[in-house]
Amino acid sequence: MKVVLQNLTKIFPSRNKKSNEEVVAVNDFSFEIPDGKLIGLLGPSGCGKSTTLYMISGLQKPTSGKIFFGDDDVTELSTENRGVGLVFQNYALYPHMTVKQNILFPLQNLKGADKPSKEEMLERAHYAAKLVQIDELMDRKPSELSGGQQQRVAIARALVKMPRVLLLDEPLSNLDARLRLQTREEIRRIQKETGITTVFVTHDQEEAMSISDMIVVMKLGIVQQIGKPQDVYDSPVNLFVAKFLGTPPINVFNGHIKDNKVYIGEDMVLEVKDVPNQEVLIGIRPEGFVLQENGPLQCRLNNVEVMGRDVSIVSTNDASANPVIRSIINADNKVNSDAEFVRYAIKPHKMFIFNKENEERIYFEVK
Repeated sequence: MKVVLQNLTKIFPSRNKKSNEEVVAVNDFSFEIPDGKLIGLLGPSGCGKSTTLYMISGLQKPTSGKIFFGDDDVTELSTENRGVGLVFQNYALYPHMTVKQNILFPLQNLKGADKPSKEEMLERAHYAAKLVQIDELMDRKPSELSGGQQQRVAIARALVKMPRVLLLDEPLSNLDARLRLQTREEIRRIQKETGITTVFVTHDQEEAMSISDMIVVMKLGIVQQIGKPQDVYDSPVNLFVAKFLGTPPINVFNGHIKDNKVYIGEDMVLEVKDVPNQEVLIGIRPEGFVLQENGPLQCRLNNVEVMGRDVSIVSTNDASANPVIRSIINADNKVNSDAEFVRYAIKPHKMFIFNKENEERIYFEVK
């Protein structure tokens, strides 16, 4: 099911009686979610991602704009008539019901011609349970399940209605690291098996990038960038997107361009074509550093962290906007941990230049 968001805006009234200033949670969001794809809505707390999800579900009504499921305008349609499955962060399971009863509950509440027979209900419940691999736990109650198992029950309950669209609101944030990894892989498997158009809300960029077909990066209600996860990582449109994606995060330096030469502090690190002289911000991904004895960028060595196949070098530079610089290099490179300084060459495709005033990307070609 294709989902189209058309100039979607949500404004909340001010809670401050003195200022009376409205809060724009989502600002003119337009996007077409392709049929059968998993889309990650990504951004920090307060960016509008959950509000967008709730508008798609019908739990919140947009201030302006329209929502289409396929060719159907569902903007004014109630939640129960939209055909959505919604999975919340806190699972929202009924503690007095068994797993089977929890999964069956949405079907039992259907009315009229939409209500399936008891046999069909049981068949669909067992299918949903098997899909999320909890079919052996049907007689247990939520208190007898682990957090990961409870999350699977919540997903099965959403899937049993055979929704047109599946909506997941930070479904992994209550799980520990190992379970998060396992469950996100399960979500991706289930989505591929069912082919249901899915919208996944998270503030965890690693989660979004690992399972999404496309990601939407948001900030203060405004869409910053939409694209395939790797494309957005490789080519951020502004400093916010560059900083939000990547672990360890991108290293940011104060720099300047003079006579088509890019400087970090006093070090000239790259020659470029046709870029005006100006003060800039320079972002370099951790994997963008090449250890080189006579490299153009000199940093003061703090620490060397061996991580198996990779080595993380922690250093500082007076021009760095970050407290420390983290560079990731192959473990085959030998680093003298007793040295006072370390020198790098920079991979041009891992370096981004941003306007110092508006933090928008300045595109360049290497000379």
